[in-house]
Amino acid sequence: MLKTPLHQFHIDHGAKMVEFAGWEMPLVYKPGITAEHHQVRSSGGIFDVSHMGRLYIKGRHARRWLERACTRRIADMQARQCRYSLMCNERGGVRDDVLVYRMDDDEFMVVCNASNRDKIVAHLHEIQGDFKATLDDRTLKTAMIAVQGPKVMDVFAKFSKEIPTLKRYRFTEKNFLVMKVLVSRTGYTGEDGVEVILPANMVGVAIKMVLKDIDMSADDAIIKPAGLGARDTLRTEAGMPLYGHELGEDINALSCGVDFAINLDKDQDELGEKYIGCEALQKTRDAGGPQRTLIGLDVEGKRTPRQGMTLVKGDKPVGVVTSGCTSPTFEKPIAMALVDREHAADGTELRVDSGRDAFFETRVRPLPFYKLAKK
Repeated sequence: MLKTPLHQFHIDHGAKMVEFAGWEMPLVYKPGITAEHHQVRSSGGIFDVSHMGRLYIKGRHARRWLERACTRRIADMQARQCRYSLMCNERGGVRDDVLVYRMDDDEFMVVCNASNRDKIVAHLHEIQGDFKATLDDRTLKTAMIAVQGPKVMDVFAKFSKEIPTLKRYRFTEKNFLVMKVLVSRTGYTGEDGVEVILPANMVGVAIKMVLKDIDMSADDAIIKPAGLGARDTLRTEAGMPLYGHELGEDINALSCGVDFAINLDKDQDELGEKYIGCEALQKTRDAGGPQRTLIGLDVEGKRTPRQGMTLVKGDKPVGVVTSGCTSPTFEKPIAMALVDREHAADGTELRVDSGRDAFFETRVRPLPFYKLAKK
């Protein structure tokens, strides 16, 4: 099992470690998932996301290579811009959702999910063809940390005046001491914050530098550690899809609530062919859209819908729960689900089949449950 460069940090702070996508990762720290969740919503939390893949693609045809792989337009990206995209299979299912960073004209970085890193590396090599570019998997050479919450920019302002002024989905590269650090205004919690990529052997120094004046054991600490459990409740409240739940090889990309990341009109003149999955997605769009679409669920009572539970209308199965949790922010169960389009209207009443002929009531509602107020 792989260990991230922050493994000792997790042990020192009392994390419960679990296996996740081949990595030993912190599920929760001593305060508990609910406390970590509220800490991120009210102040700040630090997450180890070093298990995510970091793939650097460089060369004369780097952009064209990614245009072939990604559903999102790459050509009009500016330097130091990040863009969320999908990579699809030929059927229009989702191989993975990724974040593409444009370093300069001929160099990009792709951040992919830990469980899909080997698959995406193999896929990119398979479709490379005559594209003149190289792929360097630097996942094990680097660390990646997410610092999320409304007060984290106050901490980073001490190190750089530029970081707090970054626009969403923009990044900068800074030299701190003897290390080069990439800081992007991105995250997966629904809160403001940054994600930081740096050399693996320097992560201990960086953590001490960022947290130098912060006692994370104090009740009022600006930043405290948070694990995978809180990351999941935060992203569910924010309506953010997760691979293996709302996204997958057998789930049509147009069903997943991320149509903004699918450019069916990408200019393919330079490529000579469409991106992988484009034709299948266009057929789906021409046919009126996918059979199912992603929706939110308000739940009556205290029972929490769980992934895989069937949604029914009358006696007819009409959908499936993809994610569910008890929301720490709203103090009630919430869920996301893929449901037949004719039953996806806001306010539609559905039942959740929890097994053994036990049902409970839900109502369709728009996503997200939680949205960061614009400042």
